[in-house]
Amino acid sequence: MAVSRLDRLNPSVKTGGEPFHEGGTASDFSLRDFWSWSTSDLVSNATRGVLAEFIVAKALGLRTDCVRMAWDKCDLIGEGGLNIEVKSAAYIQTWAQKAPSKITFCVQRKRGWDADTNVQDKEARRHADIYVFALLAHEDKNTIDPLDLNQWRFWAVSTRFLDERKRSQHSITMATLLKVVGAPVSYGELARCVQQAGELPGSREEVPRAEG
Repeated sequence: MAVSRLDRLNPSVKTGGEPFHEGGTASDFSLRDFWSWSTSDLVSNATRGVLAEFIVAKALGLRTDCVRMAWDKCDLIGEGGLNIEVKSAAYIQTWAQKAPSKITFCVQRKRGWDADTNVQDKEARRHADIYVFALLAHEDKNTIDPLDLNQWRFWAVSTRFLDERKRSQHSITMATLLKVVGAPVSYGELARCVQQAGELPGSREEVPRAEG
């Protein structure tokens, strides 16, 4: 008996119309029904993080007609091969709150993993060139709408900025970003902000060393 290869899968893009089936006999519910059931809560932490990646990709003009790879070392690959990591946060959560959440972004070093070889790196590091911090900045629970791009704000910083920080290497607060990097930018300004923070020739701006 031939042994089947267990190489990396290359999933195809789905439309949502694909039906569940029993050995080829279609059921009366589809993949779209599953998507509606599983990801309609766009405010939830898990879904919001993926949504933030999609929004950043759109702002940068990157391809989204492909399948997102959940376990890649970096979330997005930008112009010139720039590796981009997207981190999201929000004041409003799905659950009952006594106060808006404090804004902190996780930036710890991680051991990368290669899906083609199923081998994990021996050393933990930051694999991205740029980190984009995406804040769902709306604070009214009655009107929050993650699909409204005007409710989002962004910072883009180089990995060098994070590596050279004198304080926490695990997380960074919004207060530090405001103090050292400056005010966040809107969706329409994000592409320019990423370019300025990047390593592309002629586009890099020196990022000040963080003290907070």
